[in-house]
Amino acid sequence: MGACCSKDPYHREGVVAETVEENNISRQPAVVDEGLDDDIIVADYGARMRLHGASKYISMYSQQGRKGVNQDAMTVWEEFIGDKDMTYCGVFDGHGPYGHKVARHIRDVLPSRLSYALKALPVNLKCCNNGGKNNPGDDKCLSSWESTVIKSFKEMDQELSCDASIDSFCSGCTAVNVVKKGDHLIIANLGDSRAVLCTRDQQNNLAPVQLTVDLKPNIASEAERIKNCKGRVFALEEEPEVFRIWMPEEDCPGLAMARAFGDFCLKEYGLTSVPQISYRKLTNEDEFVVLATDGVWDVLSNQEVIQIVASTRKRSMAAKVLVRYAVRAWRSKYPGSKIDDCAVVCLFLKNQSLLVRTNSDVSRLTANHTELTVASEVSRASLNHSEIAAVPRKPILVKNVENLELLDPNNTPDDVEETSTPPPLGLTRVTKSVRLPPANDFTRKKIEYEAVKA
Repeated sequence: MGACCSKDPYHREGVVAETVEENNISRQPAVVDEGLDDDIIVADYGARMRLHGASKYISMYSQQGRKGVNQDAMTVWEEFIGDKDMTYCGVFDGHGPYGHKVARHIRDVLPSRLSYALKALPVNLKCCNNGGKNNPGDDKCLSSWESTVIKSFKEMDQELSCDASIDSFCSGCTAVNVVKKGDHLIIANLGDSRAVLCTRDQQNNLAPVQLTVDLKPNIASEAERIKNCKGRVFALEEEPEVFRIWMPEEDCPGLAMARAFGDFCLKEYGLTSVPQISYRKLTNEDEFVVLATDGVWDVLSNQEVIQIVASTRKRSMAAKVLVRYAVRAWRSKYPGSKIDDCAVVCLFLKNQSLLVRTNSDVSRLTANHTELTVASEVSRASLNHSEIAAVPRKPILVKNVENLELLDPNNTPDDVEETSTPPPLGLTRVTKSVRLPPANDFTRKKIEYEAVKA
């Protein structure tokens, strides 16, 4: 199972209970700081690592869907690389028969690999002022960080390919990662999980800024790379708007993302483990960042997500409240489909609770703001967003967030309007058996790689 939290009661007025009981996490040998909460593990360079729970600036929660084992995973490292002002957040969404194993492995190893690589850098983010826009030195600093992160991702994927304990031939995972250093934010994205920033516009209203691009095969630049590597990109008749990657000679495996860890049956045909890197300089208008798997984004818009998080009266419960809303949205909007796994990490940027400072701004969810605002800093990705085939989606309609009781996910909510909308395209296919390619070629390539490495 991925990271999870225990259940706790809710007040009928929507006020979350003041305490959360967490189960102790089990993991590979590590030193537990007995002076801290039970869910803290002391990691590399003294970083405070957690797989669930909450802290002053963090809220985390994951919930298993109805498709089997929870394939989502997440982690947060505060005081990353021994720096008290640096935080690492990562969310991972597994897929395939052993996607849960891949996601957990990446969760456990990637942050450590990144910490050692970033610790060795001769420059840090303090030298970056404007994202490289005005000062050539800034661009050099960011380029150094970017190349280091990309190298770490590649090495992580190579190490996974040689790990005999995990069958990652037709299994893999996404990864959306954020490193915050003071008012600097580095985002590394692989796949279709997403990071969204909550900020304030000129009218002081809460507004979402999408920090990542959902890296799907229907993006022109991604499709071009795949086709140049002899891979195929097309959609099936029963799901005409869900484009997938297929092998040259076989109609498998049909992966619905263009970048991922693992899935080595497709690595020669255009699938890549190179992340998309972006940078943002934080301002006083920025409130928090939400990282989540597509189990959340498939049913809630960016605007709805930031409104839910901002409306939570106790910020430590923000991730759990958001997941509960996503589960309710799945049941209401797609009653015939299986609920997907959900994992959420909320990174708050300020000391004071947003609800305390601006209670009137977040008293009600507004479901009419569904357009995505993509951060200008994501221009590093060199993507033309008009090339992305948009899938129309109806937002969940919530009558009143203040009086909305968070019920058990097994019960259908009464105050969320039922719709006759069919399940989102591509979701009904997950229950069908998928013909996987033979693994003999992969075994041979692993042996060849290990021989070259030796």
